[in-house]
Amino acid sequence: MQSLRKANEDQILRLLICEGPLHRAELARRTDVSRTTAATIIRGLMARGLVIEADDEPAGDLDGRVRNRLLITPHAAVVAGMNHTVDGVWLNLTDLATGEIASSGTVLAPGTGPAERIEAGVSVLQRLLDDAGLDRGRVLGVGIGMPGPIHHGTGVVSVSLPGQPWSHAHVTAELERVLGLPVMVENGTRLEGVAEARWGAGRGVANLLYVGLSSGIGSALVLDGRLHRGAVGAAGELGHVSVDIDGPVCPCGNRGCLVLHAGLPAVLAALRREFGTGAELDEMLVRTAAGDPAGERVFTRAGTVVGRLLANLCNLLNPERIVVGGELSLAGEALLAPMRSAIRRTALSLVRDVEVVPAELGHGARSGALGGAALVLGETPDLAAALNNLSAKGSTA
Repeated sequence: MQSLRKANEDQILRLLICEGPLHRAELARRTDVSRTTAATIIRGLMARGLVIEADDEPAGDLDGRVRNRLLITPHAAVVAGMNHTVDGVWLNLTDLATGEIASSGTVLAPGTGPAERIEAGVSVLQRLLDDAGLDRGRVLGVGIGMPGPIHHGTGVVSVSLPGQPWSHAHVTAELERVLGLPVMVENGTRLEGVAEARWGAGRGVANLLYVGLSSGIGSALVLDGRLHRGAVGAAGELGHVSVDIDGPVCPCGNRGCLVLHAGLPAVLAALRREFGTGAELDEMLVRTAAGDPAGERVFTRAGTVVGRLLANLCNLLNPERIVVGGELSLAGEALLAPMRSAIRRTALSLVRDVEVVPAELGHGARSGALGGAALVLGETPDLAAALNNLSAKGSTA
């Protein structure tokens, strides 16, 4: 019974974090418990300062029964997201109601080693906490994005490509030691997908595929509302799926990988053959958006090869929506339209009309940091107990 009560407490807290404010009856229905049981749990959460009454008035077309909705106490804890990229680190602090408290980052040289990168991230985190007048003991957890796949059995960054600064680093243990806080480590592109699923173009979708088209090509699979990691944390390495087994050799050792056809370096090279070697990406995107046929040809080729691969994933996974992010997503319909066309031509009729939409939260370090915060909010084990512990610390401080 005690275990069941804890599980119900966690369900109520997560619903309020994700969707609140909600009425008591709605919480009871969504958690599949009686109103009496829900009321008892809610009283306990309110007594511990974790849940409060919403003070907003109902809209004019709603009756008074929607009054007295509940929401999570925003300042009961702080959640941090940290995202490391090749050239820097970005931090984001939010409250439990997902209101941003502060965000900032710093630039790092590509050759900077793991120890210096960790030190830089910790320094930015502490500066943000100090500026906001917050103690590190109020932090529920830190969700951290890294390049490359992270082995979830060991917490070690796996080797995916030569020369990556984090390869073989035991990042989970090291970050927990340095921060003295609960840590969750995940691939940065997958955190972009988690952010889009919670706050962006994937809101309200239980089965989502996020595709990040940048220097590398990664993806995030959100299945039944949960990030799917695979057996060792390598699920989503879309860029190294071969689309041409007789194609050029990829640095990963495979041939004809998708990234060689539709990654940022390959697309930039193709664009510069059309626009000239000195052309910058922003300029070429503007000209393409204005209808320049040279840019349209390049993005049609890239979008088509990506769309054919996504058609296979639609047959396999049947996502409700595909969200496309990364630098190349800035091409907009020049890229997305041929992707949709390729999916419709190639996928089974039952799944070919999947929505394909652009990301809403941008790309790169900032989006990944938002995803880190979302990961903590969605996957902290024994959430009620963790928040109780923070509340107890605060009352004795």
